[in-house]
Amino acid sequence: MSLSKISNAGVSIWLDDLSRERLVTGGRARHLSDLISKSHVVGVTTNPAIFSSSISGSALYREDIIRFRKAGLDTEEIITQLTCSDVKNACELFRKTYEMSEGVDGRVSIEVDPRFARDTASTVKQARALWNKVDMPNLLIKIPATKEGLPAIRQLIGEGISVNVTIIFSVSRYKEVLESYISGLTDRATSGLPTSGIHSVASFFVSRVDTEIDPQLKALKSEAMLGKSAIANARLAYQHFSDIRNSPIWRELERNGAALQRPLWASTGVKDPNYDPAMYVNELIAPHTVNTMPEATLEAATASQTFKGNTITSNYFESEEILSNLGKVGIDIEKVADKLEEEGIDKFIKPWLSLISAVEKVGH
Repeated sequence: MSLSKISNAGVSIWLDDLSRERLVTGGRARHLSDLISKSHVVGVTTNPAIFSSSISGSALYREDIIRFRKAGLDTEEIITQLTCSDVKNACELFRKTYEMSEGVDGRVSIEVDPRFARDTASTVKQARALWNKVDMPNLLIKIPATKEGLPAIRQLIGEGISVNVTIIFSVSRYKEVLESYISGLTDRATSGLPTSGIHSVASFFVSRVDTEIDPQLKALKSEAMLGKSAIANARLAYQHFSDIRNSPIWRELERNGAALQRPLWASTGVKDPNYDPAMYVNELIAPHTVNTMPEATLEAATASQTFKGNTITSNYFESEEILSNLGKVGIDIEKVADKLEEEGIDKFIKPWLSLISAVEKVGH
């Protein structure tokens, strides 16, 4: 299947990976410019685990680490320099995409320290610092959608900082995220500040939902429901997005130049080998969405012969039924989401701490 079909259906294809290997000629990974020109990639997302793998596993950072250390920077300052440098260079590569899409795509994300996930003030402070350091209009600052992250989202949007809200696992939390975005824009409008030029995506995690629920379904002898929960959950998030998009409050903001906060399907790499490796791409196609894919998923989508057009908007009733049936067998999607949020934060903190340790050892 041509990736152009996905793009033409209104899905922005972003790569869920960034490394210096992708930014230098002759690197082991496919060059980012090659993915832009040949694979319809129009944006990049990163996370602490990706940066940890990138920096810890490549000799390309060694000279910079030693140079920064000699200049007196501590380990975390060095990591900030390295990550911001890669993100800034990626932003440059996407500048044309950004301009041609009028700011919708060509976006590159950088995440606040995952240890701040429960700390609103520290999240806001570091988000401002990263925004100013990278200093590129197509940057997105990733903020976790924790209870403490929600006021940070509103604050940062109100200050004109574009945000990628991450670690969303439930429709109820997604509703709060969208509300925080709208509140931030409303704060700006009320203060007489422009709402145009600010962009945001809401990263709704997919595969981890099935990874958590499927074993429970097997234990309950409910095999007929396997592999359906995550897609149903995401489709109902899109239903809410559509409802808000057609609401009076949004239409008023849109008249004043505000941009949609698009749903972004994250964690789209299939974990179960029994499933179609492009499942979380093919089954989540609809206008005004983003799908951020690891390269293996990008390749699977390229090779897939399945393309059914819009696979979301005609499946709301079925999706509601799937989540209702989960409740009937004793699986509470809200409890699942709470658990996955905690695990998601932990899965980013651990590699971040490993990265700190790895950088400390360089040159010593």
